[in-house]
Amino acid sequence: MPEPVDAWWERRRASTGRATPYERGAYREQWGRYPVLVRQYHPDLNRGIALSQVPLSADVWLLWQCDTGHRFIATPEEQRMRPGGGRRRKSTWCPRCSEAALDRPVGTGAPAPKRVAKPLCAKTPDLPPGEAFTSVCAPKPASAAEPALEQRLAKRLEWDRAPNAIRLREPFFDHLEAWPDLLLADLRIAVELDTVGRYGLEHSGKREAVDERKDRLIRRTGWEVVRVRLDPLPPIGPFDLTAPSISNALVERLLDRFREIRGDLFVDAYLR
Repeated sequence: MPEPVDAWWERRRASTGRATPYERGAYREQWGRYPVLVRQYHPDLNRGIALSQVPLSADVWLLWQCDTGHRFIATPEEQRMRPGGGRRRKSTWCPRCSEAALDRPVGTGAPAPKRVAKPLCAKTPDLPPGEAFTSVCAPKPASAAEPALEQRLAKRLEWDRAPNAIRLREPFFDHLEAWPDLLLADLRIAVELDTVGRYGLEHSGKREAVDERKDRLIRRTGWEVVRVRLDPLPPIGPFDLTAPSISNALVERLLDRFREIRGDLFVDAYLR
């Protein structure tokens, strides 16, 4: 009987007597035969457990997310047994996308309206994924808090503040680029500043899923993301910080987080 990933991990800890029952990379080669599944698995949706730590025969419920953004629960065996051996087009590997591919809504025999995909913006330069650049499409800061954080951080850290976009491997909506609030290209760290906004709706509820997808696309290019989540927003990523407001103390916490990600010597070389 499959069990939730939390319960499965704790049971494996108890049975093996180790804090980490399976080391990262233990099953990387086996999962490498299923590239679509590797793309759809995200550790931040599964207690931080990497797919390479999960045996292919494990009887555990895992949460997956396709490139369209649909989330669904399935065991490793269920995923591996889907038609196509994990190499067919992406829509066949997501239950909801598979239904849409039939041009019929789930549970009815009526044809579903065909969706016309919005073309990708042609203004993104042809750069290698992960390259930072200055985009003409990047929006202006949404609030005064973003420039305030940048100014305080610039007093402690020296970096090239001209780039405002990262070239992605896959589209984020209709662009092959992402626009974090701050880009530290030498450190390959993107900083996002999240507030609830004027009406208390920004970066909360369903909008968190959009933020999480954006973070995953950025991480797939070799960058790391640190979100500063102002109260009352909770953290959603492994390196996120929460704070009541923008302050010098928050900047020092950010620097410590950068050191945790890239190492003391590397980060301190950019201190003013």
